[in-house]
Amino acid sequence: MPLESEQRPWGSFDVLLDSNECKVKRITVNPQQQLSYQYHKKREEYWTIIKGQALVTLDDKHIPLTEGDQIHIPLKAKHRVQNQNDTPLIIIEIQRGTYFGEDDIIRLEDDYNRV
Repeated sequence: MPLESEQRPWGSFDVLLDSNECKVKRITVNPQQQLSYQYHKKREEYWTIIKGQALVTLDDKHIPLTEGDQIHIPLKAKHRVQNQNDTPLIIIEIQRGTYFGEDDIIRLEDDYNRV
């Protein structure tokens, strides 16, 4: 059972673990949707693609990923994930750092006017 679930315009996430050392989320990106192009000042992230295909933008470089692929998002690196397909994209995200709050999202671009 998730500790917390939240809906977003692009999909949803479930918090699976929230500790002082890390936070673990199951992220679902709806078909043809993408997250903000963003960065974090206080955490790095590790993503594993569980289901579907992702197009990750990492510091302006586009990286296609598929099931089983992993990527490291360093501290302060600009990043975004896109689901360009017709089925949901599922990612496990592990956050490491000094703070895991949603207010550590600095949005550079956003399809939903949240910049």
